[in-house]
Amino acid sequence: MGTRRVRGRALLVTGVALGLAAGCSNGGGAANGSRLEKPVLNVAVVPAVDSAGFLVALDQGLFKAQGLTINYIPVTSSETAIAAQVAGTYDITGGNYVSYIQAQQRHAANLDIFAEGSVMEPGTQGIYTMPDSPVTTLADLKGQTVAINAPDNILYLLTASVLAEHGISPGSVHFASIPFPEMPDELKTAAVSAAVLPEPYASGVEEAQGGVPLADLDQGATTNFPVEGYVVTKQWAAKHPRTLAAFYTALEQGQRIADISRAAVEQAMVDMPAPFGVSAETAAVMALDSYPVSTGPAGSVDKVRLQRVVDVMQRFLGFGKFDIDSMLMGSG
Repeated sequence: MGTRRVRGRALLVTGVALGLAAGCSNGGGAANGSRLEKPVLNVAVVPAVDSAGFLVALDQGLFKAQGLTINYIPVTSSETAIAAQVAGTYDITGGNYVSYIQAQQRHAANLDIFAEGSVMEPGTQGIYTMPDSPVTTLADLKGQTVAINAPDNILYLLTASVLAEHGISPGSVHFASIPFPEMPDELKTAAVSAAVLPEPYASGVEEAQGGVPLADLDQGATTNFPVEGYVVTKQWAAKHPRTLAAFYTALEQGQRIADISRAAVEQAMVDMPAPFGVSAETAAVMALDSYPVSTGPAGSVDKVRLQRVVDVMQRFLGFGKFDIDSMLMGSG
């Protein structure tokens, strides 16, 4: 994967980001909170760089400026959060599109994707080994065990795509579900031969354990692939329209800051709750995604971009026919 890429757009936009943060309180605060259907929200989001827009908004008080109190629950994968969201434990969740689409197709949930979270950039998702590992090429993964945070999710899809495009059957590799914080130890003890890691866990493994990048997943059919989005159940959206609008306003402000200010993203990643917060050293070298920003109301997502997720799922996961419109607001 080569030298880790560090985006430099933050050099001349820190002042812009600060201006956005300062200006976001207009029309918000206590007055806004008094008209919200539910001003205190339980929000489950995967603590990774894909979630930078949310994490920046939380770190800079943008939700509070909209009259919202956010109880942030870090989750190891969006898959683990879906059932709890359907049960009403979580109001809003943020995680990978693949798990959400799978749940929708199985009728395990009735979800609205109301905002986009991230689009993959080079270096943000990859396969890692240890320096003394006998696995030095993708072909060496045949018959080996690879750690992944959840079965058949976005990281599996990205890995399956890269393997297939290199002539390797994904079925020849054994995938073991292991939470991100446990992967470094599993790699170090050789319990697994490789691990599929997003940022900041990828840079963390490189910094602390000397992890070696085997393959960047930003290639082939999944180059610049949409990774994460934010969802509510359709029932929740109908019951809490003003609350959703307030959350969306703050989130989009966070997305805009994340997309132009590397410093803001680094600080938000450092400030994540233990054990997920990263060191300043790791934050300084991690690669960043791009963070889409919509100028429309909640639900103004890029349908073409989301359809791409379905297309790749059908190609590499044997996924059946699916209408992405069923997950867009106003689809019923």
